[in-house]
Amino acid sequence: MTALVIAEHGSGSLKAATLNAITAARSCSAEVHVLVAGAGSAGVAETAAQIGGVGKVLHADGDGAAEPLAETLAAQVGSLAAQYSHLLFPSTAHGKNVAPRVAALLDVAQISDVTRVVDAETFERPIYAGNATATVRSIDGTKVLTVRTTSFDAAPSTGGNATIVSIAMAADSGRSTLVSRELTKSDRPELTAAKIIVAGGRAMGSSEKFDEVLTPLADRLGAALGASRAAVDAGYAPNDWQVGQTGKIVAPALYVACGISGAIQHLAGMKDSQVIVAINKDAEAPIFGIADYGLEADLFEAVPELTRQLG
Repeated sequence: MTALVIAEHGSGSLKAATLNAITAARSCSAEVHVLVAGAGSAGVAETAAQIGGVGKVLHADGDGAAEPLAETLAAQVGSLAAQYSHLLFPSTAHGKNVAPRVAALLDVAQISDVTRVVDAETFERPIYAGNATATVRSIDGTKVLTVRTTSFDAAPSTGGNATIVSIAMAADSGRSTLVSRELTKSDRPELTAAKIIVAGGRAMGSSEKFDEVLTPLADRLGAALGASRAAVDAGYAPNDWQVGQTGKIVAPALYVACGISGAIQHLAGMKDSQVIVAINKDAEAPIFGIADYGLEADLFEAVPELTRQLG
């Protein structure tokens, strides 16, 4: 059996989520290949070839966007599927966009958000907002998986010496066109890769309070900024800050939750953090149930004081 990991890349570099997916693939199969598809992606293919545990890199380069649209990439993966027992995607927005299309093309069931590989046919995945774990066995000839990256260690980025094989790029289906893309630029760490996250909830009250109270603490800690869904829906924070079941799944070394009550939707996205610090004036807030350290206090007093103490 051989597993194929579909690499995620952008701006000429391989995204970290691919390394986690490769670790999951190694639990499924003795041999792991990586697909790098996109115009001008030769450098990404070379980076993938250096990853420990990768036996072969399939490089599809051709006219079109550096990152193929989901329809094109799904057709690319579908054309290779017969050679592989497992097709793995990081459980990111990109992976979740492509994997269902591949599963539909192959007429197989997709197994989403895999957190543990029991054996080549059996996988664990969270259900009910992470409150229960389902063990799923698939007898499909080709298994299509999305992998929760926070549940798997990153594969070593060096030490490998995989063969790079050039393959033809799938033709553009013509069914969709990339009109534009807006990228948020920040000097802070990317949320899903950050080691420290400072997050705020609806109790922040406004976007100005996010900047006034949380930004100085995040600056002192070198942290990324996050938010609960309630804070995002209220317009206090941008969508790409949202942590939770319908946002981003994170597992930093330190997660500081300020004014976040701890709704199930939010806990599903951050409860795997190594150390959780909760600051909330409501002693009954559910967040205290999973916090390693809890401070019952007014965040508008406690957070500035904590920032000063770190100064």
